[in-house]
Amino acid sequence: MGIRIITDSSSDIPQETARKWDIDVIPLTVRFGDDEYRDGVTISNRQFYEKLIETDEIPKTSQITPYEYGEYFKKAIDKGDEVICLVISSGVSGCIQSANIAAEEYGDMVHVVDSLQFCISLYILTEYAVRLRDGGKTAKEIADEIERVKNKATVLSVFDTLEYLKLGGRLSGGAAFVGGVLSIKPVITISDGLVNVIGKARGSKNGNNMLMQSIEKLGGIDYSMPICLGYTGLSDDALQKYVSDSGTLYEGKVDKLNIVSVGSTIGTYAGPGAIAVAFFPKG
Repeated sequence: MGIRIITDSSSDIPQETARKWDIDVIPLTVRFGDDEYRDGVTISNRQFYEKLIETDEIPKTSQITPYEYGEYFKKAIDKGDEVICLVISSGVSGCIQSANIAAEEYGDMVHVVDSLQFCISLYILTEYAVRLRDGGKTAKEIADEIERVKNKATVLSVFDTLEYLKLGGRLSGGAAFVGGVLSIKPVITISDGLVNVIGKARGSKNGNNMLMQSIEKLGGIDYSMPICLGYTGLSDDALQKYVSDSGTLYEGKVDKLNIVSVGSTIGTYAGPGAIAVAFFPKG
């Protein structure tokens, strides 16, 4: 009996990485008007940002249905595997209800975990689950450990613009205008499964500094655990600038930095030019 780990595309885990880790990443549905796409499958992140830049309409994402979860669960269980399903935070999506409905048929063979995370914090939580599986832990042991650490998974992000938060109804037009004039860069995190603004910096350099200061306030990075960096838009220039500015955080402490393109779940509200760091704090 094996263990099948399943998550969703809000984790920003590329399909290539999913194959390498031997897991399933179920795509969310992204809609631009009447056009519907499967996130990361029938629309790439690059194509998503090209459309986002070209249109004034904010795209919509749809939750995964119980039928879709059920198809993945059935395929795994028919092979004799137990399932661990790490689901996008219940604070921003109803996917957890769909997963629980689908899991009812399979009893203890399916372990559904409300990750309380999304974007690259769900990425590192999933990577940790893969490490535990490959280290010989049972499905229940993995599910229990993920429940224990899920609130420790941390993502910090600096947005380049407030415009998409405004378009998505997350910010007033006046605040967005002032932010644009003053070049205000909001610093974002996920807490209790929801997006929260924890600070505002004037200019990119100050935004990067605030990102590093926020990491220090949390006690620093646990380098024995997964780490991931992400960026939105068509270029990773802003992220590479951050990596250059914060070299002391990573040099000699990690063999390789995982860098991914952040997709539609956060990209819809961040817009191009945002950067993000996901890690487990020390302690």
